[in-house]
Amino acid sequence: MDAFTAGILQRIRNAEMDLHRAQESGDDFLAEVEQSELDDLHRLAAEHGISVAQPEAHAA
Repeated sequence: MDAFTAGILQRIRNAEMDLHRAQESGDDFLAEVEQSELDDLHRLAAEHGISVAQPEAHAA
């Protein structure tokens, strides 16, 4: 894996964690910002052919 791919995947993981924290704390504005960042990172990954595994849904 090259440095660009590793960097994008790490940024996606970080954004996912930040989004989760924002949602848990009830910060709707920050959650929107983090979701936008995550969407942009997924778009960037797709444009460069980087496969991003989607997080598994937790059983309720």
